[in-house]
Amino acid sequence: MKFAWIWDVKNWSPPRILVSGFALIIFIGAFLLSLPFASATGERLNFIDALFTATSATCVTGLVVVDTGTYFSTAGQIVLMVLFQLGGLGFMTMATLIALVLRRKISLRERLILQEAMNQTSMEGIIRLIRRVIYYSLSIELVGMLLFTFRFSFDMPLGKAAFFGAFHAVSLFNNAGFDIFGDYRSLTLYVSDPIVNIAAMMLIVFGGLGFVVMSDLMEYRKKRKLSLHSKIVLAMTGTLIALGTIVLFVFEFTNPLTLGSLDWGGKIWASLFQSITPRTAGANTLDYTALRQATVFFTIILMFIGASPGSTGGGIKTTTFTVLVGAVISMIRGREDIVFFRYRLAKDRIFKALTITILSLTLVVVVTMILATIENQPFMKILFEATSAFGTVGLSIGLTPELSDISKMIIAFTMFAGRLGPLTLAYALGPGTDKELYRYPEGKITIG
Repeated sequence: MKFAWIWDVKNWSPPRILVSGFALIIFIGAFLLSLPFASATGERLNFIDALFTATSATCVTGLVVVDTGTYFSTAGQIVLMVLFQLGGLGFMTMATLIALVLRRKISLRERLILQEAMNQTSMEGIIRLIRRVIYYSLSIELVGMLLFTFRFSFDMPLGKAAFFGAFHAVSLFNNAGFDIFGDYRSLTLYVSDPIVNIAAMMLIVFGGLGFVVMSDLMEYRKKRKLSLHSKIVLAMTGTLIALGTIVLFVFEFTNPLTLGSLDWGGKIWASLFQSITPRTAGANTLDYTALRQATVFFTIILMFIGASPGSTGGGIKTTTFTVLVGAVISMIRGREDIVFFRYRLAKDRIFKALTITILSLTLVVVVTMILATIENQPFMKILFEATSAFGTVGLSIGLTPELSDISKMIIAFTMFAGRLGPLTLAYALGPGTDKELYRYPEGKITIG
């Protein structure tokens, strides 16, 4: 039968297992969040909203239909924290951690799934990488928690400050974007605060660089060299942060509702933070509903690019964007190869970058058109929310809580597809492909 593979669980491909695993975690999370213990008032959250929230948490997005700080109880917020961690590090990473603690051998099949989950080209050293991922992640989250706890302790009791510190450290490192300050305020109360800004940006950037890059950086003192992947990620990340800071500073400098009301220090902190957070983090120190249209559109571009491969973030990824830019530059210069740091890129990398970009752009366009048909809202608002969902960013300009149930499900699917990647989702849902045994003759068409 054509769809017999659906029931053949033992022979599922790694992409199919990843998609199924994430879906299972989301439904378990939705069930828990819909129970009375998860809400502050003891009322049950309707299942559509619970499913949306669980999807947003597991896919580390941050879009919400109820206010996290006031609606959920402490127990409900802890459930969300667990979903952040599972979604950010990946359920296979956490399963491997349990297996390592129990001294259980990791099978070849499990290594293949880990390879797919970490977006690696080889299984070599995959378990060593997983150990480093867990160690680096928990260490960075602990540092962030301590910094947040220290700062928040000046504004609230120590116990509450510690919980707030832990919640926001896990949320920001995993690029989830959830906050518990209430009234959808995120970090706007600390727009000019150096400690909160530094801690939050450190967590976001490290979470978005990717675990391979973090491993490379930690090993740099010993090896004295970085891989091509790490060089490209660091170069493009730095470029986007610098460019974003400058653009936001210029566009919003005279806006009295954003940068215009801040001193010079506040302007710089806010511009830098708003340049970093669209890279799939979702936290904000400025009111995004007050941004100018040009800033909103520029933020959409940053959200679409997203973080880096093998990270807790989404988007088409910095490496994909770099390959596209490299292809344009090579074509303009009349060169056949795309070269970075004296290395030529293989053709299959270029084809994959183009495929991911086209699939992602198609998803965002289709979702935007469907939402524009269903919802009577300004187009820019809809495009912003759709891109935020795809990039698993979580930034919002106020549309998500107003969505109908069908639109919530569409946004939830977009978050799911964005977290796993359109290409992985296509591999998972497809019946599999056979290797071609022949090639057609080459043809030529006119381009441009």
